[in-house]
Amino acid sequence: MSIEYHQIGTIRSPFKDLEGMPIQPTGARGVKGSIEVDPEFKEGLKDLDGFSYIILLYHFHRSEGYSLSVKPFLDDETRGLFSTRAPKRPNSIGLSIVRVIEVRENTIYIQDVDVLDGTPLLDIKPYVPEFDKRDDCEIGWLDGRSKNVVDKRSDKRFA
Repeated sequence: MSIEYHQIGTIRSPFKDLEGMPIQPTGARGVKGSIEVDPEFKEGLKDLDGFSYIILLYHFHRSEGYSLSVKPFLDDETRGLFSTRAPKRPNSIGLSIVRVIEVRENTIYIQDVDVLDGTPLLDIKPYVPEFDKRDDCEIGWLDGRSKNVVDKRSDKRFA
């Protein structure tokens, strides 16, 4: 079986280098960016300006190879890849929830962006708290560590 995805746009951000970037949108509060949606997909942006947040699915275009055991940014222990959000994955797909500032023509102006400039966008979905938020969850090895995400920055471990 072969699966093929196509880029629908490009994510723009102030981050030109992987090192020093926030590792999650929570650590990128206030960081502004934009999404340039390819003109052929512009019609799909209709009504998006009524949402405060959107979910971005994108391709980690600077990621090559992967390991099923990784040392994540928020820990000193090696963890199973699928219990992390490490960018080097069998399918290099990333996910971020960002704030929508404005939708103008085929450009979405966003905030809280933690994505490398020039990242290929695969899809956009509206964030809906009743669908997406879970209050009764356990977070495994991240328990007690996730609050450190605000100040944590990426390094070269996944370059």
